Amino acid sequence: MLDVQIKKQLFHYDLEVDFSVGNEKVILFGPSGSGKTTILDSIAGLNKPDSGKICLGNNLFFDQKQWMPTRVRNVGYLFQDYALFPHMTVEKNIYYGIRKKEQNSAIEKILDVLRIHHLWTKFPHQISGGEKQRVALARALATEPSVLLLDEPLSALDKQTRTECQDEILRIHEFWKIPFIIVTHDMDEAEKLGNKIIFLEEGKIIKTTTV
Repeated sequence: MLDVQIKKQLFHYDLEVDFSVGNEKVILFGPSGSGKTTILDSIAGLNKPDSGKICLGNNLFFDQKQWMPTRVRNVGYLFQDYALFPHMTVEKNIYYGIRKKEQNSAIEKILDVLRIHHLWTKFPHQISGGEKQRVALARALATEPSVLLLDEPLSALDKQTRTECQDEILRIHEFWKIPFIIVTHDMDEAEKLGNKIIFLEEGKIIKTTTV
């Protein structure tokens, strides 16, 4: 269980949220600037809240006395622009930051589920948007994270590719069974992907619904 109880003063308002995520898919939904990415960054350790607590099971990520570095949180993060290294092949992108001795059957399973073995030697500029999304997802999962954060991962895709990638995310979650926190502006997408939708407005949770 991932527990998030944080406060942070932002430029236009104070962010204050309190929610928990089990091995489910939770959507953060709200207008631009409502605090969604700040929440993801706080969980990942890219942003430090002013107060509160973040813990995943018995692992304390943050409280008033402790700050766990990003590199040891075991959090997978899929950014909106995918953040693939343009000078690296798909293989090197996926294995970036992973020692060779850590390569194992789990990564092979990811490649099978995402069907990207054939892209192994290609560079990001040589593959489609949907393929980039799958490669970025594979890289995020390659370290076998305990939680996966997805920040509007499908917003740049055309309708058909977006639908296909939504199905990929559902399939990956069924295989991986870890907490997924997904940011989206699309209500149809939120209802398709999420088990629970958290509605945000100016840093506050205004409503939570179960899908």
